[in-house]
Amino acid sequence: MKVNQKQNFLKGLIKENPVFVYVLGICSILAVTKTLESGIGMSMAVIFVLFFSNVVIALIKNIVPNDIRIPVYIIVITTFVSIVELIMQAYLPDLFDQLGVFVALIAVNCIILGRAEAFASKNNVLSSAIDALGMGLGYTIAICLVSIFREVLGTGVITIWGNAKINLMPVFDFFHVQPSTFFTNNVGAFIVLGIVIGVVNAIVFAIKDKKEKAKKEVKANG
Repeated sequence: MKVNQKQNFLKGLIKENPVFVYVLGICSILAVTKTLESGIGMSMAVIFVLFFSNVVIALIKNIVPNDIRIPVYIIVITTFVSIVELIMQAYLPDLFDQLGVFVALIAVNCIILGRAEAFASKNNVLSSAIDALGMGLGYTIAICLVSIFREVLGTGVITIWGNAKINLMPVFDFFHVQPSTFFTNNVGAFIVLGIVIGVVNAIVFAIKDKKEKAKKEVKANG
């Protein structure tokens, strides 16, 4: 069956977003979203592992015995996780220190193995690569949104990268409120993630309802 590559890519952004829709990979989102910098770093690592894992699994799917496919997929995934760790340690040591053990835990991220089993093992290399990019970008959107809200509400600034920061304290001062460290702890992370997921899904459902009503009106008038 021919895959529509545009839809294949776009589905991961909102319609089948791994975080907003399937609520996968939230452990890393809760753990490393204190700053936008760490959120971007984690998303880059996830995209790298997801892309190359999908490509390799799509290449070898026909020669891997069905009984051992999951262990083989895990070996492929952990290989690319190890590569990411080595690259970060060599070229981005500060980011590696921020992310800590959660870089290694990409190996058990449900998004990675889920796409390997649900998509890459059943489709060709091109479709699997595009699927990985779409799902990876969807994950990036989710983790960056949560990072921005947590960092702004918790510290009043946005850390873009290194020493590059956007100071939003004048906005807090204008409304006579102060950032709260509550949003930088674990409970705050759960609350922010829940609110973001709720708002995104409310918008998506509202758009769907509007489209369905428009279709019904067209049929009624037709």
